[in-house]
Amino acid sequence: MRAPLVIGGKQILPGQETKININIARLPSHSPIDLHITVARSEIDGPTLLLSGGMHGDEINGTEIVRRIIEKDQHIPRVGTVICIPIINMFGFIHFSRYVPDGKDVNRSFPGNKNGSLAARVAHFLTTDIIPKIDMGLDFHTGGADRTNYPQIRCAMKEPKNQQLAEIFQPSFILNSPFRPKSMRQTAAKMGKQILVYEGGESARFDEFAIQQGINGALRVMKHLGMRERAPEAPHVTKIINSSSWIRAKTSGVFLTMVPYGSEVEKNQLIGHISDPFGGSKIKIKSPVSGYVIGLNNNPIVHQGDALMHIGVRK
Repeated sequence: MRAPLVIGGKQILPGQETKININIARLPSHSPIDLHITVARSEIDGPTLLLSGGMHGDEINGTEIVRRIIEKDQHIPRVGTVICIPIINMFGFIHFSRYVPDGKDVNRSFPGNKNGSLAARVAHFLTTDIIPKIDMGLDFHTGGADRTNYPQIRCAMKEPKNQQLAEIFQPSFILNSPFRPKSMRQTAAKMGKQILVYEGGESARFDEFAIQQGINGALRVMKHLGMRERAPEAPHVTKIINSSSWIRAKTSGVFLTMVPYGSEVEKNQLIGHISDPFGGSKIKIKSPVSGYVIGLNNNPIVHQGDALMHIGVRK
């Protein structure tokens, strides 16, 4: 008989679906900060997949992707196990914030510390109780600070398995992204686990297009792992982006883009203007490279040096 899967001291037997609440900390008000985890385990042995969102509390598209997968019972596998954590950073979620109370980023706090700050405690639980039990994971994010990301998977292309899984997800773009220090992705890689980061949409706003691409990509990965019989076909060809660059404001003013995100641009193409708010000067913004608009600043009020547009370079 197979050994039970144990998370937070709770056993999940083959064929079970279980809800687990893990207390991570308490606020000064004594309000609990918990991790809410849904685990679905098949009677047939197989791989274990993590679906997580809300690492940054205001990135609600990721939370919605995982929530809808649970709501429609799409997380229940034919084989193996699916672990769903819709909200990793509960404090940030209820405070519309990327961070935790002391301003730390959970995704720069791994492997964590069980006696540390809230960010370190969350990271420690994931490092010790979740990541060792998975084979791979999909971590859902959005753009931050008024920036929207066109649906994309970020992976370390130097790792062949990482890129292969990214291609199975079939996003619009796959962006080469080295491991960030003290991130969940880097920590998992050191344990021999594969975690892909999905970016789609903007923080604090639902983006139905990005949400649906995230759901469909997760279902394609589950089909590849034998967890599902069917998954939606991608209506696009995935583009591989090996390098990218941000176009930044040369002056302060009002930024108006002339190209939508996701579009293809050519070198020296006019892509927008920065105007002064009083109807005087108007500065042209041109693309320095040929490529694709994979990220866009939605805030028209910009300061000199602000990021305007993220261009995935076309080789």
